[in-house]
Amino acid sequence: MRRDIHAHPELCFEEVRTADVVANKLTEWGIPIHRGLGTTGVVGIVKAGTSSRAIGLRADMDALPMQEFNTFAHASQHKGKMHACGHDGHTAMLLAAAQHFAKNRNFDGTVYLIFQPAEEGGGGAREMIKEGLFERFPMDAVFGMHNWPGYRVGKFAVSPGPVMASTSEFRVVIRGKGSHAALPHNGIDPVPIACEMVQAFQTIISRNKKPIDAGVISVTMIHAGEATNVVPDSCELQGTVRTFTVEVQDLIERRMKQIAEHLCAAHDATCEFSFDRNYPPTVNSAAEAEFARKVMASIVGEDNVEVQEPTMGAEDFAFMLQAKPGAYCFIANGDGSHREMGHGGGPCMLHNPSYDFNDDLIPLGATYWVKLTETWLAKEGA
Repeated sequence: MRRDIHAHPELCFEEVRTADVVANKLTEWGIPIHRGLGTTGVVGIVKAGTSSRAIGLRADMDALPMQEFNTFAHASQHKGKMHACGHDGHTAMLLAAAQHFAKNRNFDGTVYLIFQPAEEGGGGAREMIKEGLFERFPMDAVFGMHNWPGYRVGKFAVSPGPVMASTSEFRVVIRGKGSHAALPHNGIDPVPIACEMVQAFQTIISRNKKPIDAGVISVTMIHAGEATNVVPDSCELQGTVRTFTVEVQDLIERRMKQIAEHLCAAHDATCEFSFDRNYPPTVNSAAEAEFARKVMASIVGEDNVEVQEPTMGAEDFAFMLQAKPGAYCFIANGDGSHREMGHGGGPCMLHNPSYDFNDDLIPLGATYWVKLTETWLAKEGA
């Protein structure tokens, strides 16, 4: 099933076939489902006993808009679309747990199986929440999991506090005055203003925020001009900002706007500034992270549960953790040696055209979901 999903990747909010695969399997196993939250989301409901307590388990389903380089049999059949982040594996791990729950309901309460669309930039978690995820399916906590390349299979990582960053996108359009490049005094050149601006933005990181607070400003696009002998009218900058707290995000947005506007004014230019916040920081609640750590240790041993090093990547599970207690963990995906067809050794990083999910993780990830649920829904009566 994992390889079938990998061969048929679907982008944000287009996961119709994938949702059908999930829904059909859950129904085949006798698990009631609800469809349509966040356009293509699927929620499976497994109940046992009489307790009103409930837990949510989330897997993402969408792929990325990139061309796959792999040549194995289950490579993408859709040009320009690829499961390069392992969401096919996340879906498979939760389906494996669902299959077990259908046959072995060794818990007292309800487990909600959340198959979410549009993690890769679409904010599918936010959309499911907006459309009533937690009102229709009231749960005490929610948990998520992502494969993580570079660590030996058999390891997990989880920690309290921020584990993934917020993500914001900015756009600055500097409006000057075009002129002949041999007569720059007749115009207002936006290009040197842009160069100053790129450097000035980095002083926010080095001189405005506290050194112990993490933050990244990356200008990733600069567009200006069409001819070598013409000073352009405008220059556009775009990029991304990453932080672990909303407070640092606020500071960076405020200072970037001030720098952009005042630097342009100093050169008799004007500017348009926009700052769009996509995902908030992913922050694990302390009690749930520790609970997850103990479950992991019971499966693979204390030595194989790592401290979760925070990453500046972003994850829309953050919206769920804003609404509910919970924890987002990493499961080691290996060093890339599981890949076929001579791709070579070494880590196969996420969002890489040669990436493939390690199928050895499916039983281990499913075991974590099962043990987490059984322990969570038994802990009061234990």
